[in-house]
Amino acid sequence: MADNESQSRAVEPVRQESAPVSGHARRGMFGVRGTGDTSGYGGLRLPAYVPPAAERPYGGWFDEVADNLFAALHEQGLPADTVQQVTVDRGEITFYVHRDHLLEICRTLRDDPALRFELCSSVSGVDYGPEVPQRLRSVYHLTSMTYRRRIRLEVVLEVDDPHLPSVVPVYPTADFQERETWDMFGIVYDGHPALTRILMPDDWDGHPQRKDYPLGGIPVEYKGAEIPPPDQRRAYS
Repeated sequence: MADNESQSRAVEPVRQESAPVSGHARRGMFGVRGTGDTSGYGGLRLPAYVPPAAERPYGGWFDEVADNLFAALHEQGLPADTVQQVTVDRGEITFYVHRDHLLEICRTLRDDPALRFELCSSVSGVDYGPEVPQRLRSVYHLTSMTYRRRIRLEVVLEVDDPHLPSVVPVYPTADFQERETWDMFGIVYDGHPALTRILMPDDWDGHPQRKDYPLGGIPVEYKGAEIPPPDQRRAYS
């Protein structure tokens, strides 16, 4: 038991100075300023919130999953920064992982008998905005049908280098979800079998869910009338 514990600790997060950064203070709901806000949320004020790194014990089955994962990664000889941070927030455990080792981590989570996260139920993107370092995130929700557990993996990316490996070779269900995340956020999944747009036209310029994308995008034509984007409409307050 002691030997197993020492092995698991060998790959636990050790470099807090490299911990992921996220969150920023928010004003309003949709980034609109002045008279263009017709949503009614113009007065909303939310402080920045960054879930801190969790400390042992994590609670419940979280410690068991973390111990088994760290022990398995240690057996594979992966470096100590493979898992950059562990966060427990709102009853959910998140492993912030290094993109270079994402596939090894996913295979371990899927194949290790003590883990058995057989299903990737969701791949999604996050953009925290131009003012936040490491603004882009690729988020994975993994489900263990064997043990009835769910965890999150999160990969931190810079907007100037939004590349990470595709997990389709490990989780085929991620195929269309990675395409949608590429389409909306511009996150590039290297090795994807066909990384093409899935919601927008093939020749569309930009990624509509990035925070610096123009609100409303383009004017909307409706029954012969042209409706301007929301940030160009009049206010009703």
